[in-house]
Amino acid sequence: GAMSVDSITDLSDNTSRLLEALQLSHPHELHLRRSRGKKKMLSLNPIAWQVPRIVDRCCKHIEMHGLQTVGIFRVGSSKQSVEQLREEFNQGLDVFLDEHQSVHDVAALLKEFLRDMPDSLIPRELYEAFLSTVSMEGPVQLATLQLLLFLLPPCHSDTLYRLLQFLNEVAQHAESSQGPDGQEIPGNKMTVSNLATIFGPNILQKEKPGEKDSSAMDIEDSTAVIRVLQRLIEHYQALFMVSPEMQHDILRRLFQTDPDVIDYLLRRK
Repeated sequence: GAMSVDSITDLSDNTSRLLEALQLSHPHELHLRRSRGKKKMLSLNPIAWQVPRIVDRCCKHIEMHGLQTVGIFRVGSSKQSVEQLREEFNQGLDVFLDEHQSVHDVAALLKEFLRDMPDSLIPRELYEAFLSTVSMEGPVQLATLQLLLFLLPPCHSDTLYRLLQFLNEVAQHAESSQGPDGQEIPGNKMTVSNLATIFGPNILQKEKPGEKDSSAMDIEDSTAVIRVLQRLIEHYQALFMVSPEMQHDILRRLFQTDPDVIDYLLRRK
């Protein structure tokens, strides 16, 4: 269950950082420096996700208007329209994507954002570790992927979860189906394999875009990237679920090392 802490001003800096780690995800205002001698109420709410507005809105738009669009993410887009949307988001404008907005333009915008992140969604320092899971099988592979996901910074973790949730939903509409009246509902043809092929190089990057040899990914690495992302899309729910046993173990260890934190949490539960 979730709990919220209304004020962390009476805790030391080290303890408050520990609380942030406990919550896994925290609001952006926690990064603000505190002024000496000035008490400022800060919220610590584990429900607040750190997902960039551009990612969430693109996903929502396609979920609402594009799940039956054949070839979504593969059909060309309007370069001018994508650049305009990108600029509006960059300026911090409250961009509203409605049914009149081209689904293909929104799809291209999402891909571009992920491709051009200063650090890839799965940080480059973990690139080799994630690719090494390809040689594993079954529960061992999933357990290793889960531990690697726990290493992601909160913003990366929250955004990756949102993206995988979205891609899983897109893949569920890949095949044609029949509606309640017997009419055929066309599939979008975007299977998990197709989506992993498109998004893999944008999420798992060895080099920064534009760096020397950044586009020269060998066939072996390319295949491994696709297979890793396939597993993430297929099993995202289980991979991001922290078991009660693990939570209990964390609390037990904290009781031994940082009892003040446990007391602080329990008094405000």
